[in-house]
Amino acid sequence: MDGYEIILNRRSIRKFTSDKIDQETIEKILNAGMYAPSARNQQPWCFVVTDKRMILDDMPNFHPYAGMMKQATLAILVCADKLLIKSEGYWIQDCSAATQNILLAAYNFGIGSVWLGVYPREERVEGMKKLFSLPDQIIPVSLIALGYPGEEKKQPERFDQSRIHWDRW
Repeated sequence: MDGYEIILNRRSIRKFTSDKIDQETIEKILNAGMYAPSARNQQPWCFVVTDKRMILDDMPNFHPYAGMMKQATLAILVCADKLLIKSEGYWIQDCSAATQNILLAAYNFGIGSVWLGVYPREERVEGMKKLFSLPDQIIPVSLIALGYPGEEKKQPERFDQSRIHWDRW
């Protein structure tokens, strides 16, 4: 599958099978996240990975949109490490780029995923900090549910010429 097709066809998957994701595939997905572009090449990201049912099942208790975690076989929490930040204010973009790379890599390997926002919602940030015992300098940015898809979604038409402006607005 080529990169363009991956971008166009990846969908947010919220229903998963119970099949486990092998360690090699998980590492490849994380590797893709680490190849995201970042401001001044600061790479401020770090990742918390869990497949523990108790942890996955607890997430909907403080994140209102995390119900699919009860079916997901794996979750990746994308975080920023304040100690790695060289350009203040860009870490959110850097971690978002890493999140997107993870979603695209997962799709490439036949894994379904969905991006859940954590930062800047304080109750979600605090919930993740507590659940994963995060140190003070770690900011949870996004949460990704992963698993083999238990549903199929068709590619919608999203190209909208009216959103494109050439040379001037």
